[in-house]
Amino acid sequence: MLKTRILTALVLLPLMLAALFAFPPAAWAAFCALVVGLALWEYTRMVAMPRAVQVVYLTASALVFAACWLSGWRPGLWMHGVALAVWLILAPLWLARRWALKDGWPARALGWALMLPAWFAFLDWRPDPQPSHAFALLAVMGLVWVADIAAYFSGRAFGRHKLAPAISPGKSWEGVAGALVAVTLYAFFVSSQGWLGQPWPLVALVPVALALTAVSVVGDLLESWFKRAAGIKDSSALLPGHGGVYDRIDSLIAVLAVSNALRVLAGG
Repeated sequence: MLKTRILTALVLLPLMLAALFAFPPAAWAAFCALVVGLALWEYTRMVAMPRAVQVVYLTASALVFAACWLSGWRPGLWMHGVALAVWLILAPLWLARRWALKDGWPARALGWALMLPAWFAFLDWRPDPQPSHAFALLAVMGLVWVADIAAYFSGRAFGRHKLAPAISPGKSWEGVAGALVAVTLYAFFVSSQGWLGQPWPLVALVPVALALTAVSVVGDLLESWFKRAAGIKDSSALLPGHGGVYDRIDSLIAVLAVSNALRVLAGG
């Protein structure tokens, strides 16, 4: 399994980096729409959306992506406020209450609320392939990867206290602690390299990075709960050794939405 995971990662990572640093805006928008769209398709399977409804819903979603891109439309401040409310209030409450989710208008609206802000964040953080924009988005994505890897290894080595045993028994508080330490060091690295394109004092950057790490944990746990409620192990089998696309970007969609909302609301 580990060998398969590594081989898949060796294919996906160069593809992602090539798209990030080389794709023109239209190709980048289409690439990100494909990634987010596949995760949305997996979400529809988790909520047991009937086949006919699923086809209409995903087709409508694709048309929304296309219309937003062709018109140049971007979310207003209020929609970024909604994204923050989803991840900072609704998602933690959902995990605390462990609500079941089945197909219906609430599930369909939630699917868009989870995925669309992430797609817009991909476009907003990286409007063109200029290195400054690509590195800014890479800094955000790197935070998620660093947190995930550190949580995995520190949890394996020191995990004793379960984080959310009813949702994801393999996660521990020690893993979270390891992620926070690693992300703190990562924030120093990002600051020293100037990846964010503007000077961020560490006294501000580190707390924001730690808060985004907490958001990444929430994103991971929320998808874990969707899977557990649906009685499945992986969101799909699209990525050998990794499960599905949603399995790989569950934390990323949360961090992208929140980081972009904070950036926009701060006037960045």
